[in-house]
Parts: sequence; structure tokens; C-alpha cells
Amino acid sequence: MTLMRDFPDTVALRTPRSLDDLLLYRIWCAARASNSMVTRMVEGGFGITRRELGMLGVLAQVGEVTASRFAERLHLDRASASLALRSLSEKKLVERRQDTDDRRLVHVRLSPSGQLLLDDLLPRLARLNLDLLDGIDATHLEVFLDCLQRLEARGGELNAQGADSPQYRPPPVRRMQPAAETQRWGMPALQLR
Repeated sequence: MTLMRDFPDTVALRTPRSLDDLLLYRIWCAARASNSMVTRMVEGGFGITRRELGMLGVLAQVGEVTASRFAERLHLDRASASLALRSLSEKKLVERRQDTDDRRLVHVRLSPSGQLLLDDLLPRLARLNLDLLDGIDATHLEVFLDCLQRLEARGGELNAQGADSPQYRPPPVRRMQPAAETQRWGMPALQLR
């Protein structure tokens, strides 16, 4: 049984006092409600991770691309993208080739096997998406999509400003040091330094 407070209203979202009132947490909860089905489908039935699914989807959209452009498109560092592409290549879902003019460049594209996997998987994911939308009328869906587009745009703006802006920076870490005295359970007491 999941314990959850009443769903927040607009006032609670604008003046959050608990985790349940945070917009990003509510979005995560909504995604979490169906993500386990997708994970079981993708990992159990098709042998790829959700991250790899996203990568295959991007390659299906953009076609052949350099590995560095691919990493940029996914907002990954080159090392992480390279590791993931290697895994997809070993599974025969992605093809890699060196550039004939510049041997430092590697081009990647979806392999025929990768395309077959997507052709089999995407209709199943589409069905799940349709089932999730069942019961939401067109008017509410339009409003939701408008809000989602605005949230993505605003998130991009905030991301461009950087997470190291003073208002988002976490406080300095306070290190725990053993105290001279001992607590009554025989364990050294910790004190903040």
C-alpha cells in the first residue's frame, strides 16, 4: 500500500511544503507509475536498457551521425556515449564506421537488426501510451501538451543558466567527527565540525 498525501493543488505547487508538493516529484511519480511496465517490456523482452532504447530511437530519427554529434544530441559526455554505443554495436543493433577522410571521426547508424527491433517494440510502446491516455479528453490533452512544452522550454532555459547558480547550489558538506565523549550505547558520539 502506497501512502501519499492528497494530490497538491496550484497553491501547493507554487508554495511547496513537502515532497508531494514539488512539481518535478509529481512528474516523476506519474512516470514511475508506468515505467516498470516499459522496463519489463524493454529489458525482459528485448534485451536492451531503457537508455539504449532512447539511443536507438534517436538514431532512427537522425540517421547516420558522428558519435560526437550523437553524444551532444543525447546530452551525454563522449565517454558515456561511446560505452553505450559499444554495447549496442556488440548487440548488432548499431553499425559503426570510421570516416574515410578523418580517421578520428566515427559514424554510427541504426543497423537492420536495430530497425527490426524498433519496428517490433514501438507499436507495443505506442499501445501502452494510448492506454495511459485513455479517459483523458482532447481538451485536457491539449492543455497538458501545452504545459509540457512550456516546462521543457523553461527547463532548457534554467539548464542553460547552469546548476551552479547560487540559488541551486547545495550547502557545503558538514563533516562528522567522533566526539571525545561516548553515548550511552557504547558508540562514539558524532559531532559536527
